[in-house]
Amino acid sequence: MSYRHQAISGEVLDLPLGKIVCVGRNYADHIAELNNSVPAEPLLFIKPNTALAHLDKPLQIPKSGPCHNELELALLVKKPMPSSQTSYSDEAILEGIWGIGLGLDLTLREKQTELKSQGYPWERAKAFDASCPLSAFIPLTESIDLQALAFQLNVNGEIRQRGDSSHMMHTCVSLVREILSCFTLLPGDVVMTGTPKGVGPLQSKDVLSLSLRQEQGELLNIETQVK
Repeated sequence: MSYRHQAISGEVLDLPLGKIVCVGRNYADHIAELNNSVPAEPLLFIKPNTALAHLDKPLQIPKSGPCHNELELALLVKKPMPSSQTSYSDEAILEGIWGIGLGLDLTLREKQTELKSQGYPWERAKAFDASCPLSAFIPLTESIDLQALAFQLNVNGEIRQRGDSSHMMHTCVSLVREILSCFTLLPGDVVMTGTPKGVGPLQSKDVLSLSLRQEQGELLNIETQVK
């Protein structure tokens, strides 16, 4: 596997490739978009580390049906956080996060719809190789407010998705706390925090522009293309 976690500086990080914990239905507009129900608690599913790919490299998507973009904020874990029935403090959670970035939760939508209708798990639609392309990560410092981050996806020059972490139904910190109530996070794990409305099919040769910003200015700007 050629993927390695990277810092925005270009440095390859000394972190293993772990699991990807994804959060479904964390934005009300996306729930309405797909006519889904609002879950009583965060909806969690996992992608294997074989789903990891570099977001700034050409994207490989399956040919077995419509593959949709789902742009999300990503959190990179830097230290072990054992599962605990005792709630972690905000400070303890923040100390366990190396940084933030952007990721795509690529989804075979027709396959997911078929699986959902039968009450089956989603892995066939969500966990295929290279289904989680990630950007480089920005170190988490006091200057970054996880509840005030705006992100955007343009496809062929047209805005497709706009998100803001202030619109999350569950904040980044509360999502990690919920995950830790179920299972352990380890160094190199990634948490994908959910997608806003605007999901849609990607086509070969589509040009994608992705950005992440806060009030003080732009943090990330990436351009890539679908193979």
